[in-house]
Amino acid sequence: MKGIFIVIEGIDGSGKTIQSKLLQKELIKKGFKAVYTAEPSKGFIGNFLRKTSFKGIKLNPEFETLLFAADRFYHINFEVIPNLNEGKIVVCDRYFYASLAYQGAQGVDLNWIKTVNKFVIKPDLAIYLDVPVEVGLSRIAKRKKTVFEKSEIEEKVREIYLKLVKENELILVNANKPIKDVKKEIINLTLSLLKNKE
Repeated sequence: MKGIFIVIEGIDGSGKTIQSKLLQKELIKKGFKAVYTAEPSKGFIGNFLRKTSFKGIKLNPEFETLLFAADRFYHINFEVIPNLNEGKIVVCDRYFYASLAYQGAQGVDLNWIKTVNKFVIKPDLAIYLDVPVEVGLSRIAKRKKTVFEKSEIEEKVREIYLKLVKENELILVNANKPIKDVKKEIINLTLSLLKNKE
């Protein structure tokens, strides 16, 4: 694959969607071919997952893990890999790490989550936007709360993300600061990666 795969993760309200889109726009401005994508995907299962979340339908955590894995398989093979093969930079808003964090926080065994996601491709850069839970929750307070945004599990979610940072799976960026400062740090990390890939 000729392209570059970049993932941005974080708890709800960390700013990952804004930062993913800002990164894609900045890369295009700098002359790179870059695309934005997200999980859940726009596929059938991804749409189902979004609808259940929006309607507040709580799924069995193991079943939910399998649905996310199936959606991820579709997303990787029909959206991510084709763009990478065209030499594009793919900026992904949430990925496999979100399953470890969110389903793991609901008590699903982390090793089992890894097993059912064995097919995933490793990103060239995986960033975790860290904010205190209360900050994330205050940012999403104006939005309709969904099943994925329950405050009682957010602390556990953050703990798992921080564990992944310690295991060098993710690079931590402090997102508890102005959007432009977070953007600058993400762009610097990305440009450093691109320079090393030359």
